[in-house]
Parts: sequence; C-alpha cells; structure tokens
Amino acid sequence: MANTKPDDEIILFEREMKEFWTKLKNIYGTEQISQTLALRDSCKESIKALSEKWSKKLKEGDLMIDKIQEYSNEILQQNQCISENQERLTEIKVNLNQEEEQKKDLMDSIQELKEELLKKKEIISSKNKAAKERVERLCISKELFKERLGLEIRRIHDEQLQFIFRHIDHKDPDKPYLFTLSINEQGDYEVTSCTPPLDCIPEFQLKVRETNNFSAFVANIRKAFTALSYKQSA
Repeated sequence: MANTKPDDEIILFEREMKEFWTKLKNIYGTEQISQTLALRDSCKESIKALSEKWSKKLKEGDLMIDKIQEYSNEILQQNQCISENQERLTEIKVNLNQEEEQKKDLMDSIQELKEELLKKKEIISSKNKAAKERVERLCISKELFKERLGLEIRRIHDEQLQFIFRHIDHKDPDKPYLFTLSINEQGDYEVTSCTPPLDCIPEFQLKVRETNNFSAFVANIRKAFTALSYKQSA
C-alpha cells in the first residue's frame, strides 16, 4: 500500500465512492436520496437568491452611504462658507462701527470749529464795533481839537488816523508835527508812526490803554512836541 502510485490512489478513491453510494442507495433508497438532493438544490437556490438580494441591498447601502457622505461634505462646505461670511460680516460691522465713530468725531470737531469760529466772529465784530465807535468819536472831536490845539485829523489807508499839529514852532507856525494812530487786533490804540520821533510815545500809549482818556493822550503828545520844539530852538 505504501508503494501505490497516485493514479492507482485515484482509481481506488473512485471505487470506494461508488461502493459508498451503492451501500447508501441500498440503505436509504433511491427516492430518499433524490429528495435529499432536491432539498440541497432548493437550499442552494434560496441561498443564491438571498445572496443576490443582500448583495443588491449592500450595493444600495453603499450608494446610500456615498450619498450621505456627499451630503455631509456639502453641509461641511456650506458651514465653512457660512463661517467665512460671518467673519466677513463681523469685519464689516467693526469697520462700520469705526467709520461711525470717526464720523461722530469728525462731526464733533466740525461743531467745535463752528462754535470757535462763531465766538471769534463775535469777538471780531465786537472789536470792529468798538473800533468804529472810537473812530467816530475821534472824528467828532476833530473840530474841537483843531480849534483848541491847532490839530488836523485825516483818515488815511487801513482805517488809520493821522494827527497833524501846527502852531507849535513859534518860528514856523505852519510846520507840521504828526503821528499816525490805528486800533490793533486787540482793540487797543497803537501809534504806528511819529514825526519827529518822541521817546515818550510808548509811555503815552500804555497810559491811554489803561485809562481810555483819549483827549489827555492827544494833549500829552502835543505837549511833548512843544517841548521838543523849544529844545531844538534853544
């Protein structure tokens, strides 16, 4: 038996199978075996049908899973898009708030400038009014000064007044002694020129600003011109 060839083993196996089926037929009968075989074939068909059915369902399930995954990806993209849009909206809101704050600051600055400009206009108007009133008073006093002090007052450029004294130099009564007066931005009297020059002009100018006694101011200048004339004649 140990020396049996492979072909002999196959032949021997087939012989043994035939003997087994012959014995099986003798024991159970041909009809019962046929039923068993039919049952086996029926089971095979049922298993095949179930396999095909479940295979189809599995494919449908795979398709459903793919579809769900696709929907999940779309939802994820939509969420990302919404998140980006929300960030943009937040940035836009921040920019709008900043612009509103800048606009408010600008409007506040404009309002402050308007109020400041209005105050300056009121101040300037008040100073101009005061200056005009002073000029008018000076013009009203023109004849009085001319008669008593030999003074002539002329209005020249830039709203300045020129005061011309005569009858000071007894050798030359028509010789003019003059000074030019204006009202500065602060509303104060200011001597812009003096011929011949007098060293006491700053002192007289300061005094008239303190006392607002213009007549005394003009009289003091005339006295100073007279004293200078006597000094030059001596």
